[in-house]
Formats: sequence, structure tokens, C-alpha cells
Amino acid sequence: MDFMKSLAIAASGLHAQLGRMRVITENIANADSTATTPGGDPYRRKIVTFRSVLDGALGADVVKLGRVQTDNSNFRIKHEPGNPAADANGDVKYPNVNTLVELTDLRDAQQAYQSDVNVITATRRMLQRTIDILKS
Repeated sequence: MDFMKSLAIAASGLHAQLGRMRVITENIANADSTATTPGGDPYRRKIVTFRSVLDGALGADVVKLGRVQTDNSNFRIKHEPGNPAADANGDVKYPNVNTLVELTDLRDAQQAYQSDVNVITATRRMLQRTIDILKS
């Protein structure tokens, strides 16, 4: 049963990191978008949270994707009077997305995802060796 716990915990981590990567890529994709109306608010950065959940069938804590929250930090403002999204002063609001931070978070999520894949691979190998021993 410990093999099953290992697989379930690692699989929950894979799912959570996949969700995190989806939100990060959405942030990156919208990093330079502007509002659709003059003076309106553009895309607002999203932040992923995680939560620990007890899986009653396995008797183990697994990770789940929590609420996706919005980052309430200030928008970037540029003076672009000719832009259709400019307000009366000629200022345009851009999303509060820092691409460098997003790429760093994406790399972190990819490494966590790969770690979970490694756990699944190692568990699979141990299961196969156990089966091989039982066959002999």
C-alpha cells in the first residue's frame, strides 16, 4: 500500500503543478495586453495557491490546487496618448505582470513537476523489481 501512497501523492503533485503552469502561462500571454476601453483596467496577474487534503482511501495527505487569486499590486502605467486604451491624460495601464518573475515561477513549477515524475518512475521500478523477485 505504500507504493500506492507514493504514486497518489506524486500524481497529485503533477496535477497541482500542471495547474500552476497553466496559470503562469496565462499571465505571460497577457503581460502586454491593454484594456478594451479607454482608461479601463487591463488583465490582472493571477496567483496559484495550494492546499493539503487528506485522501481517506489512502490515509495520506495529497496536494490540490487551491484558489486562484488575483494580485492586487499596481498596474504599470505608460504615457501613450495615441493608444486606443489611453485615458484622458494619455496614460495606458498595462498588466501587473513581470515576465521575469513569471518565467522564474514557471521554471520552479517545471522542476517540481519533474521531481514528481521521478518519484513515479522510481516507484514503478521498485514495483517491477518486487514483481520480479516474487516470480523467482
